[in-house]
Amino acid sequence: MKLNYSINKIKHSIVFCKNNKIEIISKSIASINSDKNVLFVYDGKIDKKIVNDIFFELKLSGCKVVKIECAAEKLNKNEKLLFRILDVLLANNFTRKSIIISLGGGVIGDVSALASSLYLRGLNYICIPTTMTAIVDSSIGGKTAINYKGITNSVGTYYHPKLVFILDKIIKTLPEREFIAGLAEVIKCGIISDKKIISLLQKNRSEILRRKSNVILKLCYLTLKTKIKFFINDIYEEDKRLSLNFGHTFAHAIEMAIDKNSKKDNIRHGEAVGIGMLCEIYYEKKKKEKIFKITKSLLENYKLPTYLSLKNTSLNKVNLQNIIYKNIFLDKKRLNKNPRYISVSRLFKSKIKEMNDFNLLNDTINQIIYD
Repeated sequence: MKLNYSINKIKHSIVFCKNNKIEIISKSIASINSDKNVLFVYDGKIDKKIVNDIFFELKLSGCKVVKIECAAEKLNKNEKLLFRILDVLLANNFTRKSIIISLGGGVIGDVSALASSLYLRGLNYICIPTTMTAIVDSSIGGKTAINYKGITNSVGTYYHPKLVFILDKIIKTLPEREFIAGLAEVIKCGIISDKKIISLLQKNRSEILRRKSNVILKLCYLTLKTKIKFFINDIYEEDKRLSLNFGHTFAHAIEMAIDKNSKKDNIRHGEAVGIGMLCEIYYEKKKKEKIFKITKSLLENYKLPTYLSLKNTSLNKVNLQNIIYKNIFLDKKRLNKNPRYISVSRLFKSKIKEMNDFNLLNDTINQIIYD
């Protein structure tokens, strides 16, 4: 199964690999005009068998492979990792026809893609996502970034992978929490655009939670197809593509607050997005309407949080509320000084709006923090 799309007349493909048929990776790479020099950037926590299988498959296909093992924590999504990758590219005389392959989640993928866009003004980039959030969201669309000066995704470019490989074996090996967190992005795409996704989520809960290959790959396919529909004619996020940020104005503010003030890494991006979606519906004063009930029901059915707990933070409720409030004004979608959010007034109808009721904003944040 494959999804093809074109950007500026350049073909891009998402390849869905069932039953661990990784030989399709080398066969697909052969279609790229490259010098067969590969920088293989991977998350050190990934199953070594998966790493080695891909490495040896690349070697057997005639590629010269240099490996970089990375720690994929959010704190490492920074300029140090970016320059580490660039240094290796320079030291090994990689050219514009060389390839970077990332094997990891959003951190590894975002930084590898950014390095691909910067080195010699662009070389071939291939993504093999290994978290559910990366699989259904950050692996495509071309957003690359590092976090800088504590601000999420504040330095980046737009640069699209030539190929993305979705491996069902990787999905089956994900820790439960990582798998569940990624489903928030699936729910998001369903809410803003696709009744097929909503129907699949509502009717196939058991199969999805058991990660049955046919159902999971179909869910990934529908979600990625929806995302392509939003960004294909709006690469630089000036209009329609902005709707893919549903939940993210609050989510990024929540993540920054929790990550800086927690005893451990205790929130995932998808978890924050789920809470953020409810916040943006609440801010629209739609808490009593169908859109809120469906969104909350889907989050709960898939074991996603619908509120923030103070349990693992070093903050009290007032302090956390104030920090989230301030962080919202750092959001990159802001217009002039006011933040913006995605208004979803009903299912499959979304648009960007400016926040101007700051009492309601404070009340919204207060609603989702529990002692």
